[in-house]
Amino acid sequence: MILHTQVGNKLGELIRKGEISLAGYKKGKIYGLLTCSSGKRMKMENRVFFKDEAEALAEGYRPCGHCLPEKYKQWKT
Repeated sequence: MILHTQVGNKLGELIRKGEISLAGYKKGKIYGLLTCSSGKRMKMENRVFFKDEAEALAEGYRPCGHCLPEKYKQWKT
């Protein structure tokens, strides 16, 4: 897990290298796609990044109901 405040201006580079593929909301422990409109509205200090879904799940985050509805439904049941 990488905090957005630690990334600085290297975000694009980390995405291109595949070191970041998902974003998360630290306060709500929710992860989702980098393109999620809900995720784009959050404050930078509340945003975290993950390499993959396994990392997000290992950190105790749940899928976003907006951009990952099928995974959210599975998580909820």
